[in-house]
Amino acid sequence: MATPKRTESKRAATKATAPSPTSSGPSGGPESWETEFARMAADFSDPHQEWRRLFSEFFGTFLLVMVAAGGGMMGAAFPDTISRTAAVTAPALMVLGIILFMGKVSGAHLNPAVSIAFALRGDFPWRRVPGYIVVQLAGASVAALFLQAVIGVSATDGSNYPASGYSDLIAFVMEAVLTFGLVSVILGTASGAQNLGVIGALGVGGYIALAGLWGSPISGASMNPARTFGPDLISLNFDAYWVYVAGPILGAIVAVGAAFVLRGRGGGRSGSGAAQGALFTEVAKP
Repeated sequence: MATPKRTESKRAATKATAPSPTSSGPSGGPESWETEFARMAADFSDPHQEWRRLFSEFFGTFLLVMVAAGGGMMGAAFPDTISRTAAVTAPALMVLGIILFMGKVSGAHLNPAVSIAFALRGDFPWRRVPGYIVVQLAGASVAALFLQAVIGVSATDGSNYPASGYSDLIAFVMEAVLTFGLVSVILGTASGAQNLGVIGALGVGGYIALAGLWGSPISGASMNPARTFGPDLISLNFDAYWVYVAGPILGAIVAVGAAFVLRGRGGGRSGSGAAQGALFTEVAKP
């Protein structure tokens, strides 16, 4: 046990060697950028830490499109190696994993239609929607660029287009109906804050797999404007892209209406927690 005198000398030594809050960093400023970043990273609950949510959405959408677009592109590069069942099941499993590992950070939207639906429901602030959509589109585009560079086939092979013999209108209706179901599952599990846990992840992942198994032959079962945007941008082929924007957004809007009929108004604590994650959740109607 240290004596009082020895303890005082230790404190003095520590004080002398510890960096002063106003000490200059390598750049000559009051603090180095490393110190500033460390403080930002440590203050996890700071309401101004929107960059965490945005990075989470970027990273999650990147992983989703890596798998979703990667199935078609790998199939083009290595024929007869990836079945349609595998191609539609892999993204579902990826979404399940993403919800589990980062749902509490950003809500794990990964989809502009989902962000819009949460905002319409009152569970997500509208001012955050543009930022979410931008990083979702960016994450999808980076994933498609990476796939095209590594696999060596056009990103067109990883995108979604109406099937031969089916009109854009039919594909639009299919995307709207499939997304209506997807967003209904998301909002339903979010109503009990289950989107932050295993129940929501299983429900959403299971729905994506089942919808893809039966709906993908006609429209590709994108249900996500960002998922289709990335490969279309990198391949510069936006044929029928309107289908994959208008269809999912219409389906999401209808799902919000159905959620109101089933459960009343949104904006409660549990739904807001699922939509926004655990970083300074804003509750419209506690």
